[in-house]
Amino acid sequence: MEENMWIIELESALLDDCNVNDIYSICQGKPLPEALRPDVWQVCLDVRNKSDQMSHFNEIYDLPFQSQLREDCQRYVERMGNDEEDKVSVVSDLESIMTFYCKNRNLQYEPDNGWIELLLPLFALKLNRSDTFNIFEAIRDTYIPKGCKPKGNVFHVFRLLLLYHDPELCTVLDTKKITPDLYSLTWFQSLFASCSSLSVIIAMWDLYFQNADPFMVFFLALIILINGREQIMSMKDSTKEEIIKFLINMPCALEVDDVPDFCSLAQYYALKTPTSFKTDYLKALYGKQNDTPRSQEESNKVSQALCLPVSVYELVENSATEFPVQDSVRFFLVDCRPAEQYNAGHLSTAFHLDCNLMLQEPVAFATAVQGLLTAQKQAIEVNSNAGGEHLCFMGSGRVEEDQYTHMVVASFLQKNTHYVSLLTGGYASIHDYFGEHMADCLEDHSVSKCLVCQQHNAKQSKSTMLKVSTPSSTDLFSKFSAAMKSKSAEVKGRLMDIIVNPNSNGAGAGASGATGNGAGQTHAVQERHVSAKERNGKRYRNVAPVFSIDDENEDAYDPAEKDAPQPAGVSKEIVNLNQYFKTADIINAFKCQDVHINGYMYDSHLIITPTHLVVLRELGRGQAQIMVRRPLASIVKITAKKRHRDLITFKYGFPDGDGLLITDMDRFLIPNATEATAIVSKQIMHVLNKAN
Repeated sequence: MEENMWIIELESALLDDCNVNDIYSICQGKPLPEALRPDVWQVCLDVRNKSDQMSHFNEIYDLPFQSQLREDCQRYVERMGNDEEDKVSVVSDLESIMTFYCKNRNLQYEPDNGWIELLLPLFALKLNRSDTFNIFEAIRDTYIPKGCKPKGNVFHVFRLLLLYHDPELCTVLDTKKITPDLYSLTWFQSLFASCSSLSVIIAMWDLYFQNADPFMVFFLALIILINGREQIMSMKDSTKEEIIKFLINMPCALEVDDVPDFCSLAQYYALKTPTSFKTDYLKALYGKQNDTPRSQEESNKVSQALCLPVSVYELVENSATEFPVQDSVRFFLVDCRPAEQYNAGHLSTAFHLDCNLMLQEPVAFATAVQGLLTAQKQAIEVNSNAGGEHLCFMGSGRVEEDQYTHMVVASFLQKNTHYVSLLTGGYASIHDYFGEHMADCLEDHSVSKCLVCQQHNAKQSKSTMLKVSTPSSTDLFSKFSAAMKSKSAEVKGRLMDIIVNPNSNGAGAGASGATGNGAGQTHAVQERHVSAKERNGKRYRNVAPVFSIDDENEDAYDPAEKDAPQPAGVSKEIVNLNQYFKTADIINAFKCQDVHINGYMYDSHLIITPTHLVVLRELGRGQAQIMVRRPLASIVKITAKKRHRDLITFKYGFPDGDGLLITDMDRFLIPNATEATAIVSKQIMHVLNKAN
């Protein structure tokens, strides 16, 4: 009885409004009862309450490729071995769903594109046609990577993953010119349904949908190769075609009892992979498909990548973690810049390996590599923050020098070194990441010798000489404040004047941030916080917000404001982070911490859309709660602490005479605060321009 208590708990949860987190915490990887599987899958795929889309199907089968589609449906159903009566019903529903999917999405069916194989296992759930369609559509949208085609981006990414975990096996396949798309295309198209038995697929998808990780297919494919490693390596003398045939059919050997271990191994390897693998490729592989120049550029970067890239955010955060999760990624940073650049500033945890030595002094380079491996081993043994088995190489971020860094990385890969990655953007990205805090975060930093500082200074000098530079944030936004206090009819013209003539003080004396009365005095914008009685007041019609970024030591943070009820209309729904980040109208997203007045900080994401500032609070297992949706037009001030420039406060309200009426505020600790506030301010300008 006690052993089956989880089933009773699951039944109870399904009667309530449960989500995928609830399902996972109850089931914990156990095989699902057949009677509950349909409901569990619908909850995990978030289609339980979805409308009947098939009701819009006109039952007209007139697609240009209809005869091919019908023939394929019949062929696949024939293989299943059902009774004749069942076959007719399944073929009918199969063709109907496929036809409506093509019409509804304006897609063209192609033989062997994986759609039919993906759909067929769903008929085992014995759901009606509409629910079956909704599940099929959700699986396609959520778990099938975009570009599953020969030489597609998916397979370049998978090769990088294989190279990271098993460079020798990757090299063997590369030597035979066996690219991943030649053997794993059907795996990715159908989530292994094309090459596994129905019982194995059902058991695998039970775990797959509970984990809610679209990248799981990459790690399952990786495990398939690693498990068959010995056989693959023994086929070095076989022909290319023989090896490909063997690889394609490898998942066929899976049995139901193998599935739990198969999925557990996939999760283990996911834990041993830098998170940048998912964050960097999420939108490209699972976002909305587009053929913009930018997406093509990203695609080229992936196909030309030397090894797995690691983001500066992950590297810095990883270095700062004192008690990492067991078996998680721990980096050993290798700084490959020339000695003079390293001596002008570097991370304290970096091991210096001068890339110039490789060509100039090969013997010295070999000695340095041995020193690196010894230092790495010792750092791991003493559990140092600088020690990890995952090697992350760093160049300067300058093309002319990084070619030598790439040669160093290639030399490690040729020796079949596991866990080799390259820092995206090199030292320049670290330098920019720390911004004004670089003096505290970098060792031996010299402004006069640092090439990144020299480059920044050269740009500033050039801008000063040309007198066309954008003014500093403080100056620019104090002038925005002055413009915002003008009458509504003049606002747009005043703003445009500031942008075109950034060094002017604006028309009229006495405006906030401008010098007036001939005395050189600055009139500060007065602000007051709205009282509880005033909180329901509306913005003055046609009056734009006063907007400024202050460089003040902003301590006037009213606890009563943060504890007050949220404004009406603020939605607090639970969302899937992966799905939310794929939203087309997201301009940018910044990982941050939501800082509360009681001192608590919550891991969050600051999302910038064309019209709103959205805050997502992480709940774990890929879920997040939408805490607030703030209209950009309601932001009247952005302030930063003098001593903590990454601690940013957004104030919301509207003009009140010569001052501001503050209705609410949020405070965040944002590692990329400068970039975040710049993007927010730019987007506010777009909103204001449209509104006037």
